[in-house]
Amino acid sequence: MVNPHRGEVELILNGDPYVLRLTLGALAELEEDLEVKDLFSLIQRFESQSFCTRDLMALLLAGLRGGGADLSARDLANAEIAGGAMAATRVAAQLLARAFT
Repeated sequence: MVNPHRGEVELILNGDPYVLRLTLGALAELEEDLEVKDLFSLIQRFESQSFCTRDLMALLLAGLRGGGADLSARDLANAEIAGGAMAATRVAAQLLARAFT
C-alpha cells in the first residue's frame, strides 16, 4: 500500500506493483549517478524539463531502492513499465514532488 504522506508513489513493472520513495540514501545515490553538486541542481534539472532518459531511469531506480526493491539498472531497463514512458515520467514527477513537500 502506497502512503503519499511518506513520499511514496507506485510504479507497475512487469505487472507487479512497486513502491518508490526518495530516502536520503536514495537522494545521495541519485546525486552521484547524475553528477549533480546539490539537491537544488537535481530538482532544477527536472523542473526545467532538461532531463534525459538516463536521468529518468536513475530517478526511478533511486526511488525503487529507497522503497526497498532490490533491482539493478539492467532490471529496470529491461522491465515493461505499465503505461510506458509517459507513465514513468508522471511517476518520476510525483516522486520528486512528494519527496520535497
